[in-house]
Amino acid sequence: MAEFKRPESVLVVMYTSQVECLLLERVSPRGFWQSVTGTLRWRETPADAAVREVREETGLDCTAPESHATSGESGEACLDNGRSAPVLVETGITRRFPIRPEWRDRYGPGVAENLEHLLYLELPKACTPALNSDEHVAYRWMGLEQAIDKVASWTNREALERLRASRGGTTKTAHKACGQRK
Repeated sequence: MAEFKRPESVLVVMYTSQVECLLLERVSPRGFWQSVTGTLRWRETPADAAVREVREETGLDCTAPESHATSGESGEACLDNGRSAPVLVETGITRRFPIRPEWRDRYGPGVAENLEHLLYLELPKACTPALNSDEHVAYRWMGLEQAIDKVASWTNREALERLRASRGGTTKTAHKACGQRK
């Protein structure tokens, strides 16, 4: 079981309070722009995977909702440097999609679909991410409409469209500062 990847992943849409969205360009295929994504490890929760993937792909620290809720603090979870780590917002939304044929050998025999969990992470302003060069070659902060047009996957596009719809009303603010890993 552990030799194959788990066919379950997270999609973390990172955006600023001014609704600038962070997109990352994959090493392969080039031109494939996306939000932070990653496969859950065996026995890992979606929130734990999201925290790990945000850190691995951008170098930024964030907090899982349950960690935040049990921290005993009101409104923020603090980092060693005194700044607050933004808190992930779990949506409870999942989508199934076919795994690209060129990536199917990473999964067990007969596995053709992935289950993706959607989370959001709001930051007060755009930060410079520390990209994982094994996974991404470039990043861009862009406006929401431009990001919707730029992303390669339909689930990512749908997640950005949900963000757009939520901005028409009251949205949950789940941040205090952009905490970058040392």
